[in-house]
Amino acid sequence: MITINIDPVAFRIGPLAVRWYGLMYVVAIVVGLLVVWPYAKAKGITQEFFEKVVVWSVPAGLVGARLYYDLQQPLDQYVKSPINIIAFWEGGMAFYGAIFAVVIVLLILGWRHKLTLKLLDVACIFAAVGQFFGRFGNIINGDIVGYPTKLPWGFIYANPNSFVADHTVAYQPAAVYEAISNIILFAVLWKLRNKFKPGVLFFIYVLSYSVFQIILFTWRDNTVVFWGLKQAQLTAIVVIIAAVVAFFVVRRVQQRNAAKNLANSNP
Repeated sequence: MITINIDPVAFRIGPLAVRWYGLMYVVAIVVGLLVVWPYAKAKGITQEFFEKVVVWSVPAGLVGARLYYDLQQPLDQYVKSPINIIAFWEGGMAFYGAIFAVVIVLLILGWRHKLTLKLLDVACIFAAVGQFFGRFGNIINGDIVGYPTKLPWGFIYANPNSFVADHTVAYQPAAVYEAISNIILFAVLWKLRNKFKPGVLFFIYVLSYSVFQIILFTWRDNTVVFWGLKQAQLTAIVVIIAAVVAFFVVRRVQQRNAAKNLANSNP
């Protein structure tokens, strides 16, 4: 078995506890932006507009991920301590919430400049990179674990401050499985980034990520809510259906606009 004995708190500044989870989010955002900026620039997005998108999208993603997680938890803890509603630095983020929030922001910001689909493509590459680094925070926290296991790569969270229920039991490293899926997603997206019309890359990401969630949550120790499925799996199914419908709607609009432009160019 593999023993993880790292305190989730990296260091303290007076009463302020700086956690590895929060630090890894900073790393995820910085590295994600460094990777994706050249791609955004190549797609005709100016630095000024890119910075504006980042300023709005990053906070929206963090808030959306936390709030969507909160909605899935018992409400009494938030009534007793309202600060827990936004305590994303302690762990507890539902990434679908980030996707929903960022998509709304990009629809609003990109509509006037007709850059929405390009922005969505840029965002999905950023997400794949950022998620990978964010998983290191999950690994240290012990807040994403699988079922107890006797597999040789099972993780024992020995540190008493980690989030697991039992510090002597080995769990399947679900966060590692998630990180591997992020690597696969990024490799596919990077390979295909210049192969399709704007928007297609985003739909590939959403569909692939959702399929991974359905698969990976079979090993994650989360509550079954309906039809033998967990919350993230149900969300993934709904997202897949919505993404397929949206893809064909966008494709239809693009075909109609192309036909209109062709007609206007040949009076």
